[in-house]
Amino acid sequence: MPRNVLTLILAGGKGTRLEPLTRDRAKPAVPFGGLYRIIDFTLSNCINSGLRKVFVVTQFKSRSLDRHIRLGWNFLSPELDEWIEVLPPQQRIDEHWYKGTADALYQNIYSIEKDDPEYLLVLAGDHIYRMDYAKMLDAHIAARADMTIGCIPVPVSESRHFGIMETDTDSRVVGFLEKPPTAAAMPDVPGHALGSMGIYVFNARALFELLCEDAARPDSGHDFGKDIIPGMIATGHRVFAYRFRDDDNKPIPYWRDVGTLDALYQANLDLVGMEPALNLYDREHPIRTLQPQSPPPKFVHAAEGQPGRVRRGEALDSIVSPGCIISGGHVRNSVLSPHVRVNSYAVVEDSILFEGVDVGRYCHVRRAIIDKDVKLPPYTVIGHDREFDLKRGFTITEQGIVVVPKSEPPENFQAPNRLPD
Repeated sequence: MPRNVLTLILAGGKGTRLEPLTRDRAKPAVPFGGLYRIIDFTLSNCINSGLRKVFVVTQFKSRSLDRHIRLGWNFLSPELDEWIEVLPPQQRIDEHWYKGTADALYQNIYSIEKDDPEYLLVLAGDHIYRMDYAKMLDAHIAARADMTIGCIPVPVSESRHFGIMETDTDSRVVGFLEKPPTAAAMPDVPGHALGSMGIYVFNARALFELLCEDAARPDSGHDFGKDIIPGMIATGHRVFAYRFRDDDNKPIPYWRDVGTLDALYQANLDLVGMEPALNLYDREHPIRTLQPQSPPPKFVHAAEGQPGRVRRGEALDSIVSPGCIISGGHVRNSVLSPHVRVNSYAVVEDSILFEGVDVGRYCHVRRAIIDKDVKLPPYTVIGHDREFDLKRGFTITEQGIVVVPKSEPPENFQAPNRLPD
């Protein structure tokens, strides 16, 4: 892998499809997998790939993201020319917010050029996966490419959510459509098309010229998928596809865009199975994050003092983070972030609880995402009565997941007329 590589992580999207979880935080700062934030996976991939010069380009509601990176990712040494640095909007070029992914780089071109990189690696900060970017950089150089696009097979039925590529036998991209309504299937993976992961390697000099040309076009959307990539193909630039394969060499590797509440929920539950789709326990490729000083999780199992009354604190097929106390409650197939408390006779199943959630006695929580520091009074029922949850103003996804935001008023946690069996 070349030494003179600068990495840029685009972490400025609004994340409107993740509301209410993104009302007060940027999408890459949304908690994930108990201990982590979404952006930790991309940042960990960088460190595990030997990439230690990283700009994180932020924009909307970035305070918690800035804080997380400042406190949790400050172990690199600027004296050794390695750093992870947040780049907020500076409006050096004009007074507008970023108009697209390409414009986000163009507006920061001064900071990028100052480092004088030979290659630029452009990443998204809101995907869950494990990848060695060094292999992609090596492939880019070997192909003498101007640009290389990381790609995976995606279901043809979901082509409208991806940039879809057509390649020749040498993996050179000869066609690119941004979010087409349908696409032709790949010959080696039936029912799937070749989709962009939003991961790009550029020769820096070539990209600078393209960004300046694109910025001068009033009809451009200033976006890589809509404008830069099709333009490069049309003008004969060497654009290549890099097929991502994970360590297991599966035909379809693990990569998730957690851009919707249902996708975020399912990706969390991917972690709790006997053979998880994404292994967090691989010590060779650790996922790093901000680790607060917290005690180990605790499980309380004791008699109540009445015949037949037993407080059984247990968690089955679940992730339980440091600082959690399961005080006589039952947790199943769930993800608990730090300092969650589940009190006596409460039942939490198929749910994701963010940091500091307190589940009161006799509560029943099912198929829910509960945001940070929510306190559920005793007998609260969530996820068992759709109409009752809608009346309380909770968000319910297409797949029936109930999302409880921060700062809910106490009256929204009144119990329905009938408790679950």
